[in-house]
Amino acid sequence: MSLDYIFDGDELGKLASRYAEQYVSARPFPHVVIDDFLPRDVLEKVLDEFPEPNDIEWVRYEREGYEKHKMESKVEGDLPSFTRFLLYQFNSSPFLKFLEALTGIDGLIPDPYFSGGGLHQVGNGGYLKIHADFSLHPTFGISRRINVLVYLNKDWQDSYGGQLELWNSDMSSCEARVLPIFNRCVIFNTTVDSFHGHPDPITCPENVTRRSIALYYYAKEDPEDRVRSTTEFMFRPDEKPVVNIRAQASRFIPPIILDTRRRLLDYLKTRNGRRHS
Repeated sequence: MSLDYIFDGDELGKLASRYAEQYVSARPFPHVVIDDFLPRDVLEKVLDEFPEPNDIEWVRYEREGYEKHKMESKVEGDLPSFTRFLLYQFNSSPFLKFLEALTGIDGLIPDPYFSGGGLHQVGNGGYLKIHADFSLHPTFGISRRINVLVYLNKDWQDSYGGQLELWNSDMSSCEARVLPIFNRCVIFNTTVDSFHGHPDPITCPENVTRRSIALYYYAKEDPEDRVRSTTEFMFRPDEKPVVNIRAQASRFIPPIILDTRRRLLDYLKTRNGRRHS
């Protein structure tokens, strides 16, 4: 397939009109699930050239109790040509106008760096605990407002798990679950309490991964002036948080003491190294 697929603004406009009311009224926060979002042959091509875990350098996340076996594309130039072209279409004017009409949020800005976005995959046994995403762009300092996910998983069985869960703001209940099947698109507002994730270990075959395209959209300011520079993980009622004692302690110990401790440890490592050389 040549690199000739572009979004049709008129068709996207009709799609926005069809789903706009459903989007803004959805619970637990504004969102929509749209099946058969792209022409099937377009996503077939993306899936055909999707890099395997050892094909490119992925950003890998392995934090017990938070995220496991999670990979996201790191360098845009590592991605296959057709996939890169499709990602550029998601940053185009027709798609931005579609998102604005769908969500009611004007002045959306795409991310040319695909920070945290691009291609994602999660291996067998992997998970991503419930969380609210970072909401401040690391380069531009603008507010993240919209997430777009397009799933690439053919023949994905319900028994594999990996359902996207959407939780209410007080984390008392999951109000929506979405199976990540091929050509299903999920769009939702990004706020400090748009809690989501796929928190249970997936049980797909060893040679299968949970694959998706992830894209994030920003605006110059959040009308509620609530931003977060890092991801905040939450815990379901039946879960106990994993406490990082060192990280918690650093919140209360003065920086000068932490710096002195670090210097002392560095000195001891150096001295011990000399002793055994």
